[in-house]
Amino acid sequence: MATIKIQQIKSKIGAPKNQKATLEALGLRKISQVVEKEDTPSIRGMIQTVHHLVRVID
Repeated sequence: MATIKIQQIKSKIGAPKNQKATLEALGLRKISQVVEKEDTPSIRGMIQTVHHLVRVID
């Protein structure tokens, strides 16, 4: 299946608890960290939740 790379671009400090938990579930802990995940609807939903803190790398 296809994969996507997700990079954290902003700090989670000051973000609501659910957004912090979403970043942790995606495996993102530091700014500029990149993780590679399978491109599934659930992952896309998590990205949408924290779209202002992350970016998807092509």
